[in-house]
Amino acid sequence: MSKISSNAFADTKPHYNLLDGLRGVAALLVVWYHVNEGFGFAGAVNGVGDGSIKNFNHGYLAVDFFFILSGFVIGYAYDDRWNKGFSMKEFFKRRLIRLHPLVVAGVVLGAITFFIHGSVQWNGTQVATSLTMLAMLCTLFFIPAIPGSGYEVRGNGEMFPLNGPLWSLFFEYIGNILYALFIRRLSTKVLGALVVVLGIALTWFATFNISTYGSIGVGWTLDTVNFLGGSLRMLFPFTMGMFLSRIFQPVKVRGAFWIGSAALVALFSVPFLGPVEPVSMNGIYESFCILIAFPILVWLGASGATTDKISTAICKFLGNISFPLYVVHYPFMYLFYAWLIKSKLYTFGDSWAMSLGVMAWNVLLAYACLKLYDEPVRRYLAKRFLKQN
Repeated sequence: MSKISSNAFADTKPHYNLLDGLRGVAALLVVWYHVNEGFGFAGAVNGVGDGSIKNFNHGYLAVDFFFILSGFVIGYAYDDRWNKGFSMKEFFKRRLIRLHPLVVAGVVLGAITFFIHGSVQWNGTQVATSLTMLAMLCTLFFIPAIPGSGYEVRGNGEMFPLNGPLWSLFFEYIGNILYALFIRRLSTKVLGALVVVLGIALTWFATFNISTYGSIGVGWTLDTVNFLGGSLRMLFPFTMGMFLSRIFQPVKVRGAFWIGSAALVALFSVPFLGPVEPVSMNGIYESFCILIAFPILVWLGASGATTDKISTAICKFLGNISFPLYVVHYPFMYLFYAWLIKSKLYTFGDSWAMSLGVMAWNVLLAYACLKLYDEPVRRYLAKRFLKQN
C-alpha cells in the first residue's frame, strides 16, 4: 500500500495516496458538474428550457463518494485511538482544525462575491447588507437558513445561500458527532448490520423517488424531504466507509488511480435515466453507484500503489487541493451563472472560454488558499490546541 507521511498539523497516521488522488479527481468533477449546472439554470431563469442539466448529469454523486472516503479515513485514523487515552474533546478539536478554517474562507468569499453580484436575489430583489451579514454569521456557525427567510439571501432555498455546497459539510459535521458519540462504539458486526439497514433506506428513498426530484440530489435546502435525504446520503456512505476501514484487506491491482479516475468520469457522465414511475430508473442507478461502485473504488484505491514520481505527485497535488477546491469554488459559480444569465448563453459551445477559465481560476484559487491560508492556519492551531504525539 502506498502511503505518505502526514504533515505536522494533520492527523498523526499516514494516509492513502491513491484515495487522496481520487478525492481530487472527484472534486474537479464537481466543479465541472456545476459549470454544466449553470447552463440549465441560466436557461430556466431566462425562460429557455426546464433547467435540467444536459451534460455530466450525475456529477452530484461526487458528494456521496466524498462521504464514503470520509468514513473510511476517519475509521482508519481514529478507531484504534479511543482506548489509548484519546478523548472526544481531542477528536472534535482535530476535526474542527481540519475542516473549519476553509469553511470560514468559503463563507467570506461567498459574501464578497454576493456583494460583487450587487447583493440581489436571482429575481432582482435587493438584499440589505444587514441580512447578508446575518447570513454570513449563521453560516460561520453552520446555522442553516430557513427557505423564504430574510437571511436566505439568494432566494432559491439554499441552506447556506452564500456558499451552497456547504450543506454537505453540515451533514459531515453531524456524521462526525454521531461517530464520536455512538458509531465508534459499535462492534464490526453491528456496524455491518447498521450499514445494511441504511443501505435499504437509501435505496428506498432513491428508487421510489421520495424527493420527487427524479434524483437523489437532495440535502441542499432545509425541508423535511431534503433533511431526510441528506441524512441518508451522509449516513450510509459514511458508515460504509467506516465498515470498510475495519475489514479492509488489500488486493493486488495495478493502475488503481487511473482505473478509479476513469470509472468516476464514466459513472458521473451517464445521462439521466427515466422513467421515474412506478420506480425511478435513475434512483436504481444512483443506488448502484453509492452501494456498490463507490465502495469498490475505495477498496481498489486503498489497495493500489503509485509506482513513479509523476503519479505520486499527481495524487498528492489533487489530494491537497480537493477540499479547498470544493469549499471555495461555488461563490464564483454564482458570478458565472449571473454572467450566463445576462449573456443568454446556455451551452458549453457558446461559453467555452469562460467555462474553462472558471475551471482554471478555481483550481488556482484552491491552491493559493491551501498554501497561503489553510496550511499556515492549521499549523498554528494544531501547535496551539492539540496534544503533540
